[in-house]
Amino acid sequence: MGQKTHPTGFRVGVIKPWVSSWYAKIKEYGQFVAEDAKIRKFVKKKLYTAGVSRILIARKAQNTTITVVTAKPGIVVGRNGQGIEELKKEISSYINRQVILNVVEVARINADAQLVSEAIAQQLEKRVAFRRAMKQAMQRTMRSGAQGIKVMVSGRLGGAEIARSEWAKEGRIPLQTLRADVDYGFAEADTMMGKIGVKVWVFKGNLMPGEKADENIKAKTSKDGEKLGARRGKRRAAAEVEG
Repeated sequence: MGQKTHPTGFRVGVIKPWVSSWYAKIKEYGQFVAEDAKIRKFVKKKLYTAGVSRILIARKAQNTTITVVTAKPGIVVGRNGQGIEELKKEISSYINRQVILNVVEVARINADAQLVSEAIAQQLEKRVAFRRAMKQAMQRTMRSGAQGIKVMVSGRLGGAEIARSEWAKEGRIPLQTLRADVDYGFAEADTMMGKIGVKVWVFKGNLMPGEKADENIKAKTSKDGEKLGARRGKRRAAAEVEG
């Protein structure tokens, strides 16, 4: 059961917020759902190099507010805000509706599961060995203060004729604990041998009752957490040398 449940969907309404927040009548509901998927696909394709973590959509009255959470807000905004104005016009003409566009920076790039999965996928496309790409990504995530990470790659790994799945894990990943802030990301690498799927789970710590994942950003980005992650990395490196 744990392998079949989406970690974010499992926690929505408990510690995770909805990525789309709006109310609609029955006739408009299907239209809005399709429009949300259309917007996300368009923005993700347009800003793939900017490292988009997630796209939040909110509707109030006639206003549609789109919040782009990205690792490189400078690329999205552009010089003197030209980039964000052009993107707003393109989205408005794409869905035939006026939109309000906000850009938010990711607090910790190496602790964001979606960005980590996309970074691994990009390395696989550059023909980096999958075990090396997985190990380096895991080390960076643990140094950034995460309490655990699991990475799984699936496909024709290393150019093998038969597809298989391999995974690596470090720290704790409590998939069945609802108050555990587990971030999940998925990306695909287009290689010469076909597609390779990359799944990443990042455990950022347990939340107190009533606390939301987004409200815990400051605690996660504290210097103490970064120092703790750095000390863990040094201890692991020393253990590997001794071993």
